[in-house]
Amino acid sequence: MLVLAGAGNDFSVGGDRTEFSTLLAEDPTGEALSALLTKAERLCDALRGTELVTIARLHGQVIGAGLGLAVLCDLRVGADNCRFRMPELGLGVPPAWGGILPRLLREGGQPRIRELLLTCAAFDAPTAKELSLLNKVVPQDRLDPTIKEWTKPLTRRSPLALRMTKKALNSYANTAQLAIGSPFDTALLTAVLSTRELTRRP
Repeated sequence: MLVLAGAGNDFSVGGDRTEFSTLLAEDPTGEALSALLTKAERLCDALRGTELVTIARLHGQVIGAGLGLAVLCDLRVGADNCRFRMPELGLGVPPAWGGILPRLLREGGQPRIRELLLTCAAFDAPTAKELSLLNKVVPQDRLDPTIKEWTKPLTRRSPLALRMTKKALNSYANTAQLAIGSPFDTALLTAVLSTRELTRRP
């Protein structure tokens, strides 16, 4: 099992726009920025391709790419204080997160995800559960006990059967989704960021 969690008050507040700007100032060609985004792409591919059962443990803010990483996990539990948001369009960039968009659309449903992406509207944990972006919503002090409730039976499963089941689930899911666009996302985001300043227009 692999549990993806955040330290501090939030799971993730998304990408560091300051880092993007710094890299572009140091290397206007965009190559350094592209290298950083390629690392993020590899992280997404690792989560997508691992044979381990992955669990996202969410609390506080779950923003942008942080939400994308959570969606790549097999199981997701969120504290009732979670606040979710996809602010990319308000910042003047496309939602290019290492090929995560197809999975986000499949998991949350195209009409609602389109709305949330285009409006950059924040939403709470019950809404995330309604959209199937969370399996469970619990008080924050129940996050770890909930994960234990999942992991206890999983540790009793045949490792081979568990791996094969996950492969089957991923294979069937992939037949119903758009092609994974990780390299395209990296190139697209690099091109956009290299030609304009990041702005905040929520």
